[in-house]
Parts: sequence; structure tokens; C-alpha cells
Amino acid sequence: MKMNDIQDLKKALSSPKNIVIIPHKNPDGDAIGSTLGLYHYLNKFDHNVKVIAPNDYPEFLKWMPGEETIVKFDSDKETAISLIDKADFIFTLDFNSFNRIDEMKPYLEAINATFAMIDHHQQPDDYATYMYSDVSMSSTCQMVYHFIEQMNDLEKIDKDIATCLYAGILTDTGGSFRFPSTTSVTHRVVADLIDKGANNSEIHNALYDTNSLSRLQLLGCALKNLVVLKEYNTVYITLTKSELQQYDFKKGDTEGFVNYGLSLKGIKVAIIFIENQAEDYIKISFRSKGSFSVNEFARNYFNGGGHTNAAGGRSDLTMDETINYFKRVIEKYKPQLQQNEEHTL
Repeated sequence: MKMNDIQDLKKALSSPKNIVIIPHKNPDGDAIGSTLGLYHYLNKFDHNVKVIAPNDYPEFLKWMPGEETIVKFDSDKETAISLIDKADFIFTLDFNSFNRIDEMKPYLEAINATFAMIDHHQQPDDYATYMYSDVSMSSTCQMVYHFIEQMNDLEKIDKDIATCLYAGILTDTGGSFRFPSTTSVTHRVVADLIDKGANNSEIHNALYDTNSLSRLQLLGCALKNLVVLKEYNTVYITLTKSELQQYDFKKGDTEGFVNYGLSLKGIKVAIIFIENQAEDYIKISFRSKGSFSVNEFARNYFNGGGHTNAAGGRSDLTMDETINYFKRVIEKYKPQLQQNEEHTL
């Protein structure tokens, strides 16, 4: 965000405002962490701040400070619409297109409010007066930290803010700061968040060490379904509706499953195809190593997008049809996927 924009925004927020903060549909750790981190920060200036999520999210995210204040649009539309109608400012975090908020889209398009975007995904839409977009960032949570830094308010980061931002950075870097977008700056930000009260071991435990037996059994099923396409240095996993039902699937249970495929030696691309239980479509998550852009792949063939090494998409075909289609289109990338990329430690 340009310095002039920062100064203008700081002036606009110098008096109490009605502010709504919105993450994308099916919010993940970065979306919930960034919205709650910004929520706690803005509350320090006597604004009337509310976070509205398009829908519910996994249980393993519901321990974050302030989570109980989040309004879910799909289950409390009347309250959510009233808050949107009264909003002076709307911050959209961890997404850059109204298509990512599902049923909330027409309400945001109709509202006469000032929009501010904080996001690290590619190809942002042009709807925000204030736009902080940086695809090189590890996470939107790191961007919220830098936003607070640009506002000259780092001293206002307390334990609650630090905890939320640390959680989002941890999840969006692969749970272990493994993605290439993790830089030395990311680690310095994380260090400062720990100094300001984030308990790194407790946060990791809350996010990753609270599995149910059924989730671990579902993971076993997913790994059993893993298929290696050796000629493409690619693996894919499938999970059907019946398998999800068999293992008592809860929202968020498949989080991180796709990364197991990417952990195989020599594999450059990993995909998981999951049948949606409520609707007839296949939810797809893509991960990659090196220069292969799953963002472009998802945009070109699966109505999705995201980052170079992490993206999402969907298919309205059956599972078998989706897999067959995927095998046809991945063939186009065979020369690229067979190239050796040198990595030095």
C-alpha cells in the first residue's frame, strides 16, 4: 500500500466508524487469523467492528481470541445484512474477488461503503479504494502485521493480535514454514509476534494436535487411495461421499491431506479430489514444488486459482470424469514436469 494511501486511510479511521471485516467462503487459518487480528487492532480505536464470515469453518480454528464474536452469514443473515448495510468501512481479507464470498456478493456490490483489501492472491479485482495486494507474501496475516507496521502501531500488537496472526502465518506456510513464500522477513515477523505474546507451541498444538480418531482413519483412507503418476512426477488422492460418511467427516477434516502426496520423493505436483457431500461437484486442492504453477493450471482447467504452489478449484463432472479429464490435461505439461530442477541447501 502506498504511503499516501496509508495516510489517507489513517485519517479516515481517525474517528469511530462502523467497520465490517470479511474473509472468503470456507475460511482457513489465514482467513480467520487475519480477520480476528485486524478486528482486535481496530477495536483499540473505539470503532464498532464486526467480522462476518460467509459460512462456518473447522472446529480447530475456533479457539482463537475473539472467534465467538464472528457472525456467520449463512446461519444469521438478518444480523449480517444489517451490519453490512450500516458499514462505513468494509475490509476484505484473504480474497480479492467478490466471487469468493458466495451469497454475500450482491450485498457487497450494492452497499455504499469504503472498501479496503488486504490479500496475497494473484489477479485482484478492482473494487477497493484502498488495496494492499502482494503475491510474494507468505500469508494475509503477515500482511496485516505489515499494515499495522505502516500505520506506526506495532506497539499496539498485544497477545490476542499476536496469537491470531501467528496462527494464520503458521497454517498458510504449510504448518511448518515450508513454502517458498516464507522469507527471512516472515521469520522476523514471527519472532516479534512471539515476543508480543504468541505462544508458538500452544498454537501449534491447538491447530495440529487435536485430531479425532475418525479424522485419522479418514487420513488412512485418503493415503490408501493415493495414485502415483510417475511419468508426470504427480500424485492424486480421491475421497468419495461414501468414504467421507464412513469416517464421520467434519468440516476441515481433510485440511493438509494433499501435502502428504507432495512429501513423496521426486513428486512435483499433488492433488486431492473430494466429492462435496451437500452438492454435486468435486472440490480440488492443488500443491506443487518448484516452478510449476498450480494457480495457472487451476485457472485454465478447473475454475479456480490461488498461488503458484498452492491453489484450489472445482469440477462439476463426476469423480471418474474429473480424473479422466485431469489425466488428459496434465499430459500437456509432461515435458515441464519431467524437467529436473536443481535445489541447493
